[in-house]
Amino acid sequence: MTQANRANRTAHSSGLSGSSSTVVSHRKSADANRAAESLPTLPAGIPLLLQVDTSLDLDKLRHHFDFEIVAEEEDGYVIVASADIDLTKFTNAVSGFASSTHGTGIIASVHRLDDDPDQSQRLQLILSEALFDSWPTIDDNTTFQVDIGVTCLGTGQIPNEPKRQKRESDADFARRNSQWANARIEVYDTWYDLQDERIGEVRRIIVEGYGGSIDSITHDEPAVSLPDSFTMRVQVSGKGLKDFVLNYPYLFEVVEPDDVFIPESKPTPGPEERLVPPTPPDDDAPAVCVIDSGIQEEHVLLEPAVDKASSFCFLPPPESSTDIADHVRPAGHGTRVAGAVLYGESVQRDDFFQLPFWIQNARVLDSAAYMPKSMLPAALIRAVVLRYHNGPRNTRIFNHSINADSHCRLRHMSAWAAEIDMLSNELDVLVVQTVGNLRERATVPSSGILDHLDAGRPYPDYLMESSSRVANPGQSLQALTVGSVAYQMYESAGWRSFASQPGHPSSFSRSGLGIWDVIKPEVVEFGGDNLRSPGSPTLLGTPTEGRDCYPELVRSTMYPPGPSIDRAEIGTSFAAPKVTHIGAQLQRVLPDEPCLLYRALIVQSARWPEWTQSSGVDTNLVIRTIGYGIPNLERATTNTDYRTTLITSGEAGLKAGDCDLYQVPIPESMRRQADDFDILIEVTLSYVAEPRRTRRNLRRYLSTWVDWKSSKLGESLSSFRARVLKQEEAEENAATGDTLRWTLATRSDHGDVEGAKRNSGTVQKDWAVVKSFQLPESFCIAVMGHQGWNKDPDSEAKYSLAVSFEVIGREIPIYDDLRVAVEELQSELEAEAEVEVDVE
Repeated sequence: MTQANRANRTAHSSGLSGSSSTVVSHRKSADANRAAESLPTLPAGIPLLLQVDTSLDLDKLRHHFDFEIVAEEEDGYVIVASADIDLTKFTNAVSGFASSTHGTGIIASVHRLDDDPDQSQRLQLILSEALFDSWPTIDDNTTFQVDIGVTCLGTGQIPNEPKRQKRESDADFARRNSQWANARIEVYDTWYDLQDERIGEVRRIIVEGYGGSIDSITHDEPAVSLPDSFTMRVQVSGKGLKDFVLNYPYLFEVVEPDDVFIPESKPTPGPEERLVPPTPPDDDAPAVCVIDSGIQEEHVLLEPAVDKASSFCFLPPPESSTDIADHVRPAGHGTRVAGAVLYGESVQRDDFFQLPFWIQNARVLDSAAYMPKSMLPAALIRAVVLRYHNGPRNTRIFNHSINADSHCRLRHMSAWAAEIDMLSNELDVLVVQTVGNLRERATVPSSGILDHLDAGRPYPDYLMESSSRVANPGQSLQALTVGSVAYQMYESAGWRSFASQPGHPSSFSRSGLGIWDVIKPEVVEFGGDNLRSPGSPTLLGTPTEGRDCYPELVRSTMYPPGPSIDRAEIGTSFAAPKVTHIGAQLQRVLPDEPCLLYRALIVQSARWPEWTQSSGVDTNLVIRTIGYGIPNLERATTNTDYRTTLITSGEAGLKAGDCDLYQVPIPESMRRQADDFDILIEVTLSYVAEPRRTRRNLRRYLSTWVDWKSSKLGESLSSFRARVLKQEEAEENAATGDTLRWTLATRSDHGDVEGAKRNSGTVQKDWAVVKSFQLPESFCIAVMGHQGWNKDPDSEAKYSLAVSFEVIGREIPIYDDLRVAVEELQSELEAEAEVEVDVE
């Protein structure tokens, strides 16, 4: 359409001019009516909906027309705001475009300006589906509770860093650099000031203008902020809501609060057994914060590991901050989760067993396992993480077995999920997050298990439905999201499991892909399976006869009768803490390494279960339901004679345009031409960067995005370096050597898994099997940084990398030879560096 607009300038200019006049006229009329009705004063500005060329750099709208970019949407739609309600710069450019005036060519890329006075299309983009459907019937006097997202970047932009000019003196270049640095600081300050200003505007309109209220954790922090926006939970009348949504220029999202609770369970108690209390962890053992319904801290199997001094209840009054018990009947929830964090797959019954880490108790759910809607989850997760990370134990690992009761939205990253991403960027923390559970029954637009079966959607097909998608905040890019798999096939006493083999996805476990087709869940653990009755109607349950289908868990004994341990409950809630257990063990083994590496090693250790190797298996279903597979503590934490994992140490930083090259020398013993062994190569990259919510694209959501490439078989280091630095397809094709057959690859139509690719998220794993005699002398990896939303040249992502080699059939040991080869290469590189220093 852009080319057609250039070819027919007069018609395109006339169309945009007419739309502009309509929009301006309607806005002035609306402002006059508002003044006559004594409605709250709005900031100067007008909201606009444009449809532009999808290849257009949106910053050009800011540069040419002083439009503030409120939100980027799909299909080229962009919500912008203009402080000038006459749209002077835009209308002048539209007029000039018709006569080919210099500098107006951008108008060809502006395909349409929406002039609908009802703003139907803008409303559809910023309102939730439910709010949009009910919009025409909203009652003026009814109070609504909504989460609002407001952009606050203004029209300021970080200027380009100056480049030294020919024959420019040192003093002049230093002066220009200083001016640029000051201008950059001014832009950041403007963003922060604008955020404070707009928080005040919202408070004035909602609270003072319409008598509404703002729900917040603390009075001093009414909003949750990201670099580009903030989110508030407000209560306001229908009249105030309609006025605010239609007329506040900087609004990009209005959604109703999620229902956040743990579905009620009805476990059947098992037999009691005599237990020996374990011993406390070492004083310097890692601490894991359990964000849940509280913990029965006096439980015989937990009490020695509970860091009681740190326990805190975050629920609002009348709950007390010291009421940290697990009041969920009949057997607790947070108590079970805490036990799974400490013990993993099975509860230790050995005498004098020493618990491996400390447990910290952050209670955020009430006795009904419900999060009150007066609490904004994004603000809550920030409050919890900051309290414990900044506490005496500097907690770095958090278990969050809590989700919304419905599938996540895909329009923008939610405030809750984005806050996890932001915390992960600001702090060295890992949030282990559940993918969420499907209930037995649900209301539209959700569907429960029985709803799917009634509609003729059998297991596991219903797990691929959009209503079975990962629940908020499991779509977070930085959270390690965990799903559940079943223990075994079961059929007896009139009950039958959904799973027909060990490792099949649990009947209740939500699935991916997540937002922007990111692989979610990344990993799965054993959380059990529902059993179903034959006949009609179908019943779901966890009868005692099928106890081997459920995980062994510590059980709260606050509400007797009931044992201290049982197998009676199922859920992703109990799969996630088993992964947290591995993460905390990694912190014990590698205490000085970043959480990015823990995440990488957990994913690196994951494997698809045996059933996925059968012919005809739908690999798209596999990747969407179990991600990279089931992690393994031994593979994550140790090397063996036949499997060696190499890691980056510390937190590596990478700026846009930079590239880090890694070379792994392959010893001759691994690549003898006479041998024919299968070698498994696994690579996992884990990175983090600063997010912003108003962009609807992975590469614009992050300040800097990162991916990796590998060398080809037989490709030299110099050839590989030249290829990745040029990043050209022609170079890719021209490079000598065969390409490794990666399972996922960098495009969804490459590799062995249809519809998924490795570089869509911030944890990127791929694996390939190669014959030993095909291995090159060196295997190389390039980690590359790319510009995201932040044009600041100092903006960078942080990453960790893991590379593993494994002899599948264990024909030859490789650890010692690989270690020696790597040490020799390191010595050579250090010697070369010393020579370079001497020469200088």
